[in-house]
Amino acid sequence: MIEVKHLVKRYGEKVAVNDLSFTVQDGEILGFLGPNGAGKSTTMNILTGYLSATSGEVRIDGVDIAEEPERAKKNIGYLPEIPPLYTDMTVEEYLRFVFRLKKVGRDVKRDAHIADICERVYLREVKGRLIRNLSKGYRQRVGIAQAMIGDPKILILDEPTVGLDPKQILEIRDLIRSLRARHTIVLSSHILQEIQAVCTRILIINEGRLAADECEAGQRDRYRVLVEGPKSRVVAGLGQLPGVQSVRIAGEAEPGVVRYLLAVEPGYPIRRAVFDRVVQSGWRLLGLEQGRESLEERFLMATSGQRFVQGREEEL
Repeated sequence: MIEVKHLVKRYGEKVAVNDLSFTVQDGEILGFLGPNGAGKSTTMNILTGYLSATSGEVRIDGVDIAEEPERAKKNIGYLPEIPPLYTDMTVEEYLRFVFRLKKVGRDVKRDAHIADICERVYLREVKGRLIRNLSKGYRQRVGIAQAMIGDPKILILDEPTVGLDPKQILEIRDLIRSLRARHTIVLSSHILQEIQAVCTRILIINEGRLAADECEAGQRDRYRVLVEGPKSRVVAGLGQLPGVQSVRIAGEAEPGVVRYLLAVEPGYPIRRAVFDRVVQSGWRLLGLEQGRESLEERFLMATSGQRFVQGREEEL
């Protein structure tokens, strides 16, 4: 549905997006997660055609958005971080205005289409009210409704729960989940809980680069290992074990004893292999604890500035 290849966006000397590549399949709720300034909003603005890329390629349902922007945009509904609302209009007046702006096909009956969207996003009871008199939560719903006008295949939502209270956040989460039945959704946030609550897949962006592609928003196996031995050799030795996806140094437990965090493929037996590698290398194993790696830990690992790749540490 969405193909991004080697995307780059520069503002003078600053590189906001740096060689970013990924795909989004039909029916996914893809989450963009990253610290402030990571390049999430810039990437989403390029996906929607609001910004042009310095280089690279974006295809929406097979259509190059740079070469055929109008055709590609027919498949996109966009909610920016600040919804583009005209507060002196009623909800229904505003959605009719958006309907005209988007030049929705003549075969679509306007009033029935708007009524269906209002029903789906729970706006039916406030259709006749001025937008300026609505709560923040209802304004976000109106923003999502305008993105749905024309029934696009893809909805791109930038920080859809920003500024909402806890009850409103839960309501918007439920709404986004319900939209998956008819739309592919790309969701941006720097709040881990929001991404984890609604997304089926997560991309972690850091300094404009793809730092991690998590196929699911759940947890994975993690081991905390205490070893007395040379750091670089221990990292390399543990990282080469079958099933180990990454190794991170998590500080010293005591002088000369280093704590290592191992991310391991789910269900992969690793304890005996760790014991054998440490003993055979002449180091001392002082602790081995199995747990679960949270999304917070995976985020910190992806954005901390180091990663373990094929038996070595390298700078991101």
